[in-house]
Amino acid sequence: MAARGRRALGALAGLTVIAGLLTAPAAEAAEAAGQQQPVAQKPYMGWSSWSLESTNYPGVNPTGPASWLTEQHVLQQADVLAAKFKQHGYTYVNIDAGWSNGFDEHARPVVNPTTFPDGMKYVADYVHKKGLKLGSYLAVGLDLKAYNDGNSPIAGTTNCHTKDLVYPDLRKTNGWDSAYKIDFTNPCAQSYVDSVAKLLAGWGVDFLKLDGVGPGSFKGGDNYTNTADVEAWHQAIAKTGRPMEFVVSWALSHRQAGVWKANTNGWRVDTDVECYCDTLVTWNNSVKQRWNDVVQWIPDAGPGHWNNLDSVDVGSGKMDGLTEAERQSYLTLWAIEAAPLYIGDDLTQLDDYGVKLLTNDEVIAVNQAGIPAKPVSQTTDQQVWYNRDADGSYTVALFNLAATPARVTADLAQLGITGPVEIRDLWAHKNAGSTTADLPVHGSRLFKVTPRDRNTLAAPAVVHGTAATGTSVSLAWDASKGAQNYDVFAGTKKVATTTGSNVTVTGLKPSTSYDFTVVANQPHGKPSAPSRKISVTTPAADGPKAYEAENGSPQGGATVYDCACSGGKKVGYLGGSGYVVLPTVTTAKAGTYLLQLSYVDGDSSRTGIVTVNGTSFPLPVAGSNDDDWNTPQTVTVPVYLQAGANTVQIGNQAGYVYDVDKITV
Repeated sequence: MAARGRRALGALAGLTVIAGLLTAPAAEAAEAAGQQQPVAQKPYMGWSSWSLESTNYPGVNPTGPASWLTEQHVLQQADVLAAKFKQHGYTYVNIDAGWSNGFDEHARPVVNPTTFPDGMKYVADYVHKKGLKLGSYLAVGLDLKAYNDGNSPIAGTTNCHTKDLVYPDLRKTNGWDSAYKIDFTNPCAQSYVDSVAKLLAGWGVDFLKLDGVGPGSFKGGDNYTNTADVEAWHQAIAKTGRPMEFVVSWALSHRQAGVWKANTNGWRVDTDVECYCDTLVTWNNSVKQRWNDVVQWIPDAGPGHWNNLDSVDVGSGKMDGLTEAERQSYLTLWAIEAAPLYIGDDLTQLDDYGVKLLTNDEVIAVNQAGIPAKPVSQTTDQQVWYNRDADGSYTVALFNLAATPARVTADLAQLGITGPVEIRDLWAHKNAGSTTADLPVHGSRLFKVTPRDRNTLAAPAVVHGTAATGTSVSLAWDASKGAQNYDVFAGTKKVATTTGSNVTVTGLKPSTSYDFTVVANQPHGKPSAPSRKISVTTPAADGPKAYEAENGSPQGGATVYDCACSGGKKVGYLGGSGYVVLPTVTTAKAGTYLLQLSYVDGDSSRTGIVTVNGTSFPLPVAGSNDDDWNTPQTVTVPVYLQAGANTVQIGNQAGYVYDVDKITV
């Protein structure tokens, strides 16, 4: 269970590459030359081919995997997109893997003449005439078939050949080991990437998806680190002078977020959304995973670069493999995360409900505002996600991720909202009386909450503890727009003032419970209402204390392994029958403590079920996506502990769990 198996169709794994990120200087040059402004100022919208290529739905791919992809089918989708969806903002027609069946004498990809008889420039011209844009796809590295025993000359050079591009040992790279790793210490490597980018630009490509990029795609280490490739593509696209949106895929490692942000317009945060089954997707494989996997990326999204959650397959009930409630929740998450909205369905086979979902302009406006929402808490399947909009309103989404119906309530005061409000149900296009809803299995609601007095300073939102010692507690919160500083109170006593949105309160007593609130102050005018109160109990004077997992009791196949973590050991093979009971946690006083979990997760986000004295809650964590099962990360969560001995157990009968290094309380 140290790694989860992934399906892939060779170099056809579902990613669409888009070319052309402009740096700020390049953008200024483009503007001076009368060219377009920088791309990706908003999340892009359109359609992509991969969901149809990957499905086993009867009749879609009649002659084998990806056989749906033809020029005729792409132009047919473009016709529908232009006629029915362009008016709502959908403009990209993205051709994913499978359009090329070989390489020319210069090792550049060649369009399959059988499936695209008129060539890619013809397709680009066709979609451009309809006011649309064309996207293309490549896998990272030098394709094995392009190598040609190292003898192919590189276009635009006099002395570069494919043998000069790669390492002498012909080490392989990308998510499928389908390419040789390019050695960018040789200038010929950049020349090769430049030549391919120039080819795409000449066809009129507006978007490039570079697939199988690492670290990520559940691979790591030197052979699978493609940061140099991404930087080279960034430079090559800028050199073409053609504005192209450039995204990388799939399941990128957050440990290289700085590289992705500096060189691309977006990154896939997860594996393919498609199920590779008899429908396009299913809830479990793998729509539901996005609620966990996107969280660590939320602060990274913004104009010019967005978190990509993959295709939106909500348009056809007979093909999607989802209930209507799941289809709405699926699109709700993409909308509130400012994720690109690219439809994966066959646009000629949509049902009325699907069209209604995809053309809801109020929901699309939330997406295009470009402010990713975040969860209040993920320690329950009944979740509230929210953001503060530029106009002073709030976007609030309710989700029931459980397998049974449930009531979900957004506590507006916890979100910093006080006083009278107007509540708009964006899916129903009508006003609502409250932010409470009885939701079906995997159901959702999406609200716009507008305070009637938007000039009132909002209270700090979602105050939470991040660390504690015997004499201090660290707090953080979401800032109040217009606040000059914040006063922090323990009970009625002011214990700190800060200009930021976090603080460490010192001078506290060990083994003592404190109720904290935070008030925002503005330069002129009234302070905000107090935030929602949170309670934190400090540990003993010598705390917090670490409890090593290997010193606990692994059960049901859970096993102790070496790692570069605390004590050099961890407990892995958790999940299913495997679980670990941590060493007994002892406290002097009952109360809510801050438990820090040190874990190792080289996969995408895994979820453990944490059980404290018989009470359980889910705890998803941030995975690294790079198969690194040696380097620990941490997450902090509040837990209620009784005075004396406490039992803490971690497992998950329903799925794989991260490896556990230790807990600190």
